[in-house]
This record gives sequence, C-alpha cells and structure tokens, in this order.
Amino acid sequence: MIKTARATGLERLELQRLRDRVGRLFAALQEATVTEDPLASETCAPPVDLCESADAIVICVELPGLTAEQIKVGATNTQLRIWGEKKRCMPRNRILSHLCSERSFGKFCRIVPLRWTVSIQDSEASIDNGMLVVRMPKIEDRRGVEYKIPVKDEVNS
Repeated sequence: MIKTARATGLERLELQRLRDRVGRLFAALQEATVTEDPLASETCAPPVDLCESADAIVICVELPGLTAEQIKVGATNTQLRIWGEKKRCMPRNRILSHLCSERSFGKFCRIVPLRWTVSIQDSEASIDNGMLVVRMPKIEDRRGVEYKIPVKDEVNS
C-alpha cells in the first residue's frame, strides 16, 4: 500500500509559488511564439513563391479576391511582412446555410526572411488577378570588400 504525501503549510506555499512562476513562464513563452511566428497564431498564411534574378528578389503571393487597399506590405533589412484581412461578403439573397465552404477568411500574415542586401526604398508591389508581386532590387553588398586606406607619414618637426 502506497501512502500519499501531503504538503504541509510551508511546502504548500512553495508549490503554489512554483506553479505561479511556471504559469507566467508559459504565458510569456506563448506570447513570444505568436510574436516570432505569426503562423503559430490563428492567422492563415497565403502561399509564397520566392525567386531571385541577377538584379532583384521577386516575391509572389497568392491573395485571391483582395484589392490593394486590403493588403499591407512592410519591410526591414531582415524581413518582408505581408498582412491584412479578407472579409466574408454575404450575398444579397441571404443564404441560410453553407453546405461547403473551402475558402478562407479572416486575418492573414506572411513573413519572408531576407538573406540578401536589397533596396527597400526602390521596392515596389502590385496586385493583378489575385497575385501580389513584390520586386525588391538588389544592391551590391559591401561586406567583405577591402578598401585601401591611405597611410600618411607624420613627420615631427
């Protein structure tokens, strides 16, 4: 027969503090996961094609049924973020129930990491027939290039 051990007053207090700390840690971890990876949250992620040419990076995103006003595009030197919301339009004849609905609605977000040195100021985006095309021109990467620095002789007179 196994005896169950019960926590006494001080042990119970320590266990409660530990449970509270673990709860706060779990909440912080969940918040960080949603911040770092929006795909982990309840948003949908549209499919993306990422192409590279000699002079540009081209990102194609499928966004059927959306207009330019419904899409937001933001870029930093490390990532491109595309987000917005696709709202459900109710038809005028007031359908009572859907027998099948395979289209997605709601918020969407897609983050594409940028491993190239691109010109964010010269980037352009356009949407045509539900295909968003973002073109980001490359700039010459100056990392690793050696520059000669002239050395002057300082003669003390």
